[in-house]
Amino acid sequence: MKPAKSPWAQVGEYASLGFVLPATTVVGYAIGYWLDKTFGTTYLYMVFLLLGIVAGFVQIIRHANKKS
Repeated sequence: MKPAKSPWAQVGEYASLGFVLPATTVVGYAIGYWLDKTFGTTYLYMVFLLLGIVAGFVQIIRHANKKS
C-alpha cells in the first residue's frame, strides 16, 4: 500500500490540471497556425485547435480515472 501524499503534493497535482487544458489548446492552435502560414492554408489552425482541446480532455479524464 502506498503512503498518502502530503496535502501540498495533492494541491500541486490538482492545480496542474488547471493548466493542462489551456496549455494543450494553445499548443494545438500554435501548431495549426504555423502549418497554415507554412502551407498557405486557412483551416489547419481549427483542426489542430480541436485536437489540442481533445488532448486536454483526454489527459484530464486519464487523471480522473487514475484517482478512482
